[in-house]
Amino acid sequence: MTIREVATLLHAEVLCCEKLLDTEVHSACGSDMMSDVLAFVKDQAVLLTGLVNLQVIRTAEMMDMKCVVFIRGKRPDPAMIDFAITKGIVLLCSNMRMYPACGILYKNGLGAGEITV
Repeated sequence: MTIREVATLLHAEVLCCEKLLDTEVHSACGSDMMSDVLAFVKDQAVLLTGLVNLQVIRTAEMMDMKCVVFIRGKRPDPAMIDFAITKGIVLLCSNMRMYPACGILYKNGLGAGEITV
């Protein structure tokens, strides 16, 4: 699946890095706790979250994620968008809630990836 397809499925607005929308992604995770993402997530390319702060972009960068989807209509501020642009991370914004958004992506073939325990 491409990031463009993720955006379409989630009726999401593309906030930055439009040139990267055709990047292939194979897995995703959803969390509002960046500590859990750092501790338990491995090899996910898309992060769905309702948390809106700079740590989200830093976490995505550290975990080599390609896309962050802000759910529940949450929107990053201009500083976050600028930082994501410098890191080459696509930012999307969707009005969907976490559970249905994750379910839609999973149902359409985006896997859960590997979880470290």
